[in-house]
Amino acid sequence: MRTPRILLSALLALPLLLSVNAVAQDDYAVMKTNLGTIVLELDRAKAPISVENFETYAKDGYYNGTVFHRVISGFMIQGGGFDFHGVYPAGLHQKPGAREPIKNEWQNGLKNVRGSIAMARTNEPDSATSQFFINTVDNAFLDQPRGGAAYAVFGKVIGGMDAVDRIRNLPTGQIAGMRDVPTQEALIESVTMVSKSKAYEAVVASAEAQVAKIESELAKAKKAVEEAKAKAKSAG
Repeated sequence: MRTPRILLSALLALPLLLSVNAVAQDDYAVMKTNLGTIVLELDRAKAPISVENFETYAKDGYYNGTVFHRVISGFMIQGGGFDFHGVYPAGLHQKPGAREPIKNEWQNGLKNVRGSIAMARTNEPDSATSQFFINTVDNAFLDQPRGGAAYAVFGKVIGGMDAVDRIRNLPTGQIAGMRDVPTQEALIESVTMVSKSKAYEAVVASAEAQVAKIESELAKAKKAVEEAKAKAKSAG
């Protein structure tokens, strides 16, 4: 029996909605990309410097039009620092206007697990500016200090991991002198800071979009089965 769409939506969103009351933070961001929407819960209590930094870039519109320029499927997707001059990937370049580096908050207790968002940096501990990455798998080794510090997590994805996974599975190559660059544009259209209620509205919308996609695929599969049965019957 076909499960009603509204029920499927509720089931997909239920674990997230049940956790709302347990969430102490009230900082959220909606990241719209050309491959889907990613909803983030930012942990200002444990990572105040990193959250304020991300929020400032978001409110300034800095992230709008940037891309995920480094993608390693079994590791992470990295963005927030490169855009392009109208033609991707030929025009890919580091976006100017980054702010001063921030202090590394790697000892805040947050871990680099699947779905967490962390600050990207160079080999220098306190070198993070605008770039961030979203872990696509558990990366415990990033929690171990190297050169004096590990990688500071400052939030997590609460909706839209399907979009993250679409980005992680893009084909990559060596472009503009960099490795692991998606050969297909993974564009960040906008990053908007929102209230808790708006964030969870976006979470539900994302779940409903997944349901619609599943229903469409099921309908196509059902049609293919019926066509196959009809052909088998006529052949018999």
